[in-house]
Amino acid sequence: MPIGEDRAVPLTPSPFAGRGVPAVYVDGSALSQYLPDAPFRATWLAWVDGRRLVTNPVGVTELHGIAFARGAQARAVAHAVEQSVEVLRFTDQALQTASHVSTALSSFVALHIGTAVADPDVEVVATYQLDLARVAALYRLAVVSPGWPDRWWENVS
Repeated sequence: MPIGEDRAVPLTPSPFAGRGVPAVYVDGSALSQYLPDAPFRATWLAWVDGRRLVTNPVGVTELHGIAFARGAQARAVAHAVEQSVEVLRFTDQALQTASHVSTALSSFVALHIGTAVADPDVEVVATYQLDLARVAALYRLAVVSPGWPDRWWENVS
């Protein structure tokens, strides 16, 4: 499925996929940057190139929810993105971590944190969500939001 801005760029699984390879956990707000007319699409596409991306079923659901409202082309891109990103299952460790942070976060954000923290390959979280960025940083995960300033979540009240 072509997703490039001005040229056809196939979205394919990362050649680095597999255990033991550093991964970037991406939530729906980050995955949605693949969609046409996303505010940071060009920056996102440049940053993500060649990286191993992982998410969980919540991230995929968020992506499809955002794409649904944007029409057929966005839905097609969302489907291609889903096929190219590793979707991690919820492990017992992920659910346990999520339950610890669920008092301060929504259930879905807690599941993102739980999944990211539980996977030993995840070193980075890509998100544009304030609460997720803040808690990921507390868990000593690097947080990136291509197109936004570094450590932007520290300056939002």
